[in-house]
Amino acid sequence: MRDFIGELKGITREYQLLNESSAILAWDQETYIPPAALPERGEQLALLQSLAHKKLTSPRVGELLAACGCSDDAPWGSAGADTRDGAYLRELYRAYTRQIRIPSALVEAIARATSAGQAAWAEARRKNDFAFFKPYLEKVLSLVVEKAQAVGYQDHLYDALLDEYEPWMTTSEISRVFSGLESSLKGLASRISERPQVDDAFLYQSFSLEKQRDFARQIVKELGFDFSGGRIDETAHPFTTTLGARDVRITGRFREEYFGTGLFGLIHETGHALYEQGFDEEITGNILATGTSLGIHESQSRAWENVVGRSRAFWEHYLPLAREYFPSQFNDVGLDTFYRGINRVSPTHIRIDADEVTYGLHIILRFRLELALVTGDLKVDDLTGAWREASRELLGIEPETSAEGELQDIHWSMGAIGYFPTYALGNLYGAQFWAAFENTVHNTDTLIRKGDFSILRNWLRDSIHRHGASKTAGELCREVSGEALKPDFLQDYLESKYRGIYGF
Repeated sequence: MRDFIGELKGITREYQLLNESSAILAWDQETYIPPAALPERGEQLALLQSLAHKKLTSPRVGELLAACGCSDDAPWGSAGADTRDGAYLRELYRAYTRQIRIPSALVEAIARATSAGQAAWAEARRKNDFAFFKPYLEKVLSLVVEKAQAVGYQDHLYDALLDEYEPWMTTSEISRVFSGLESSLKGLASRISERPQVDDAFLYQSFSLEKQRDFARQIVKELGFDFSGGRIDETAHPFTTTLGARDVRITGRFREEYFGTGLFGLIHETGHALYEQGFDEEITGNILATGTSLGIHESQSRAWENVVGRSRAFWEHYLPLAREYFPSQFNDVGLDTFYRGINRVSPTHIRIDADEVTYGLHIILRFRLELALVTGDLKVDDLTGAWREASRELLGIEPETSAEGELQDIHWSMGAIGYFPTYALGNLYGAQFWAAFENTVHNTDTLIRKGDFSILRNWLRDSIHRHGASKTAGELCREVSGEALKPDFLQDYLESKYRGIYGF
């Protein structure tokens, strides 16, 4: 069997290289591509993604998986469920059985439609013109639904899409978790709204973009991002992408009139990047060298951004440096005022600017709408009105423009329907992992206050990062925290933090 696995690893290495080549083109499209090159970029991506699909679904892969004893009942084959080779076979068998059901022509069509859709979304967002984007979204949606039908599902069409980003999670389970989460978040937001509001006016001033970039870059480096194997660029919608085993790219977006967007966005993306830079050498270059699920991936970015980056201890260390970069803006702002201000709870239209309490409500909004779009209960023509109605219900505010509403996120233009729930799952996983870390290391605030992130980073690397996709999200959660995923940890964290900030 060792020879069979060796041959499979050779095939999937080529599959990985094709995917990384596609990622380079996609990164370039979101950063530096000249507008006239966009139509051909769609053709380039379609070709590469078609080649990757054919490589993964070749008859030889099926023969080798069968020779290794892989089946629906035992996807790890004869290698054993608790071995690295078993994990490799499990992940490959899962990817193979999904992809073999999707026709090559559909893979190419999706690549073309999403390349065009992302370019159209960027233009529509700039112009605040949903009508311009609508036909592109309708095309992408129809192809994504076709893909879900091809992949197949047991209970709900959306399951086939959700499973791409959060393996083995179901629509019914997400709905159950989100029902309880909505109630607790609304209740906490309501209690906060009854308290005197904290001041965050100092964050809304004129901040040099160049100084923001330099300040954020210094923090990102000190958090542990390896610039010898990565870089930072700017784009309309921040993201992190892996272009190779030693090439992890972060992108961000800065606003001159608001301090928070650029810095906290880059801390968020650094959490993703540290995960991607932390895989064991043993799995580097094969299909295990990826996050086990996007929910786990988001647990890293959300924890670094909020639990660490918005902590009082973090700013005890970094506020003096912020004053050096921005003396006229921050010299008269005390630590307590700064800490409370960056944690202000107030509904906002823009998801990536949302506070920790209302952020989950943004995700529930998107989950409901894309679920209705997939089933056909909501037409793209009616999306603007549905978004505004859901925003009123969940956040108590209504966007005045499409750029503040249905055009604010890139995900639907890139066909990533089923992705949004992973953001909220990331908050849940992140809080549970943080509780486990604090039970292991009892002086976390002292370390952060000194700017020492090495112990946290090494704990995350040893407990989570190094495994890549060797362990499932459920296995990892139980192994790290001792329990299955529970919302209690996030609820306790939010209650404790915001009780202190708002004094209720």
